Amino acid sequence: MNGKRGQGPTDEDDASLGARPPRGGNISRSIKSDDQTADRIRRHADDEPAGETIGARGEEPGREIVPSVIHTVASDVLLPYQVRWIADDAAVKVAEKSRRVGITWAEAADAALSAAATAGMDTWYLGYNRDMAREFVETASAWARQFNKAAQAIEEIAVEDERRDLMAYRIRFASGHKIVALSSRPSNLRGKQGRAVIDEAAFHDDLPELLKAAMAFTMWGGLVRVISTHNGAENAFNELINDIRAGRRPFSLHRVTLDDALADGLYHRICEKVGRRYSSAAEREWRARIFAEYGGAASEELLCVPRASAGAFLSSMLIESRMRAGVPVLRWEVAEEFAERPEEYRVGAAREWCERNLDPALERLDNLMSCFGEDFGRNGDLSVFWPLQIQPNLVRRTPFVVELRRVPFRQQEQILFHIVDRLPRLIGGALDARGNGQYLAETARQRYGARVEQVMLSAQWYRENMPRYKAAFEDGMVELPRDAEILGDHRALEIEHGYAHVSERRDQKGRHGDAAIAAALAFYASSIRAQEPAYTPAPRRTAVMKPARVERDPFGPPREDDAPPLAMRASRARMWAWM
Repeated sequence: MNGKRGQGPTDEDDASLGARPPRGGNISRSIKSDDQTADRIRRHADDEPAGETIGARGEEPGREIVPSVIHTVASDVLLPYQVRWIADDAAVKVAEKSRRVGITWAEAADAALSAAATAGMDTWYLGYNRDMAREFVETASAWARQFNKAAQAIEEIAVEDERRDLMAYRIRFASGHKIVALSSRPSNLRGKQGRAVIDEAAFHDDLPELLKAAMAFTMWGGLVRVISTHNGAENAFNELINDIRAGRRPFSLHRVTLDDALADGLYHRICEKVGRRYSSAAEREWRARIFAEYGGAASEELLCVPRASAGAFLSSMLIESRMRAGVPVLRWEVAEEFAERPEEYRVGAAREWCERNLDPALERLDNLMSCFGEDFGRNGDLSVFWPLQIQPNLVRRTPFVVELRRVPFRQQEQILFHIVDRLPRLIGGALDARGNGQYLAETARQRYGARVEQVMLSAQWYRENMPRYKAAFEDGMVELPRDAEILGDHRALEIEHGYAHVSERRDQKGRHGDAAIAAALAFYASSIRAQEPAYTPAPRRTAVMKPARVERDPFGPPREDDAPPLAMRASRARMWAWM
């Protein structure tokens, strides 16, 4: 079930709940209709006494943690992405999802078991309309029956509001806990404790205030779950997703597109539900039909790509505000025939260029933690080496940038090593390991070890790391050279398919956003933190060996280091007294 989206991952009715009255019992039927599944659930549920703890949540001190029933039968009933969602015990977790993949359906199962456990907790569900509230408690009630957990009938109650009484739905359990489905007013969460479930968050009127009220749940061990499809790029839910990816919000993020769900067996489960024989051809045909039905909205509704999320990733004003004058951009372009010259000539030319151009810049480096990024190119594209130094205030400052065009592989390696060998306190490096770049990335890894990461740039990498790079611009945590070409490369970053990357277009000078990718890789490398301990051990103090003590013969002659006899000491004392 996914709020207004339907009751579960196996229901093919695409009508919206908001367009029809609540359908009491339909969700129960969606579970009960599969007698084999229900028997498996009951069989496992009978093995666990009601009121046991669920996972690692709500356990009593000194009490053994008992795995939850939902984890025990997950492989039989739930799909892998639903299992991953339930198994994540983060205080706050967020799901951006396709329609009709059953995240809320799985959440209702976890809520039922939590409320049924003596050491569990209440669940407060907020959908954006009344039908969603009713359907969630119906689903939770159906799960409770299948788990043989004692729960009363669904009640319709009035919840006091600052302006009027609001209708809500409640299930009470023998454990003393309850599941209550409310409207989406932020004040409804004030003073509550337990689990807060905000469903279809992108469609709530005031999600920021709702989240602010929900965060109080975590102060005393409560949980917050935010679930939604997208509703536009400028929506507060999409901003929340970007903040999580940028590292501004310490929440757990799950992403489930329709294709992810199909890869985890969604269509297999649909075939089981409707009594249809599975085949890969039938799955492809079903997918094509679903995408055709959604038309232009398919990317947002099924692939988690918010609409209107296209255009420049970074504005010129924002980029220029982080540029600093006086930072050199060192460029070396060689002729095509340079690669045919003897090796001694090529090595000598590269060494001479490094000594004349790089060494003055390297000598000016401060003794700060350093890292670097590299975007590889050979003929069409540039190779860009981008070092960063982390200032005491954590700003990533660029000391210089190197751009190479048509430089052979071995000379690129020579120049890279010339730079990195001289970077003080190296903590990390990230190199483009696609295609021909894999050679240079591999040799750098062999030379510098775990501090260097070979990055296969992909949609997933861009989706996870480019929001952090943009956040560094917005927060003033990165400094770039004031250079028109560097500006143009960063302006080449565009949002397509829901993530920022460089398009296939090249500008009139043949540039392809290479400097922007190198800078993003350098920023990524600044968080690798594989630095070897930077200390010089103190020299060990050599112990002075004392000679072994030799037992003195009491009847033998006195030794030189013996104390004077008592009689002699007494005589000396009398002499000093007389004087």
